[in-house]
Amino acid sequence: MTNRPRDVLITGIGLVSSLGEGIGEHLDLFARGPGLQPNIKSDGYEPYFVHGLPAIDWSRQIPKRGDQRQMETWQKLGTYSAGLALEDAGIPMDEAVRSEIDMIVAAGGGERDPAVDAMVIARARGANDAGQVINETLSTELRPTLFLAQLSNLLAGNISIVHKVTGSSRTFMGEEAAGISALYSAKARIASGQSEICLVGSAFSAERKDLILNFDLAELMLKDEWRPVFARTGARQGVAIGSVGAFLVLESPEHAEKRAARAYARLTSALGDRGRRGGDATAKRFAALLPAQATDEDTMVWSGATGLADLVQIERQVLAERFPTAPVRAYGTLLGHAFEAQMPAGVALAAGALSRGMAIPPFDTGEERPAPAAPRRAVVTSIGHLHGEGVCVVEAIEGDCR
Repeated sequence: MTNRPRDVLITGIGLVSSLGEGIGEHLDLFARGPGLQPNIKSDGYEPYFVHGLPAIDWSRQIPKRGDQRQMETWQKLGTYSAGLALEDAGIPMDEAVRSEIDMIVAAGGGERDPAVDAMVIARARGANDAGQVINETLSTELRPTLFLAQLSNLLAGNISIVHKVTGSSRTFMGEEAAGISALYSAKARIASGQSEICLVGSAFSAERKDLILNFDLAELMLKDEWRPVFARTGARQGVAIGSVGAFLVLESPEHAEKRAARAYARLTSALGDRGRRGGDATAKRFAALLPAQATDEDTMVWSGATGLADLVQIERQVLAERFPTAPVRAYGTLLGHAFEAQMPAGVALAAGALSRGMAIPPFDTGEERPAPAAPRRAVVTSIGHLHGEGVCVVEAIEGDCR
């Protein structure tokens, strides 16, 4: 006889985006209704649109200046939001306590130093021995940590150093699919009894011109005219990238009860898949991930859609068949698209809204319908820009919650 999988509770949320920091601030902004405008930076990024970060006092979660100096923005953003999640969950800065916390991170590669890139090009241009000039410039101008830029587990390492989270550690790479896999793994480990408490999440820094160039060469970027995600059709489609740090503390009910922790919501499912992209194949894989039993009346869909028209159309058609009257919110309209952090951010927003009993107003009145009542269940979706599909299901907790 097999043991029944344990429940998985969301007891801490750390969220930072272009809208601000903290789940409470995000929900307060959403409550204003359809008049809420995204915080988009276009100066210096034309003709593209970037949901950039507001001013952040990094020292609030990363107190040592030395730690801050050796981190790139995506690492600071991830370390900061991880600290917010631990603080929100009420976990003290006690090494003995935090040594029992497992960690699962979704991460991309490191950032470049544009100033050094420009310097290398300028010095090498016309030099008799360009190779020697390049090596000398890199050895004197590039800070040491950038030599390790492609080590994706640098983020997990910095979280361990700053926040003393020293349980087991895993890092996934692979853009949207990495965020999906991180949540799947964390949820499965707690449900099976392999872990009692886990810090899981990701961060993405959008204000990187090297990434914007890469994405534009792949013809992914939204240009010239900004539109909400579901209104990006035909030639006026594409991704508007957004800086996001999103971390969650997941716990077993027994562990949460032992420390008298209150939960936002219950993570009941976290599934992912991937395969060759094609209209029918992608639609079938995505449909298979959606919950079989969920009534429209008490369900809200939080869509992590990219803004790429073909993929948006596939997702909306499948959702219309499965949940014909359920309200859908494309949160990328306000936060931008955050790749590895997209699914963790969606789960964070869904859990926060359920804990408040909020019927989130439409982000786009032209394409999204109002919610008739506060939902009790959230379906969070992600169809990656290149590969990977995922669905998480979050349910409200009756009685004592946030």
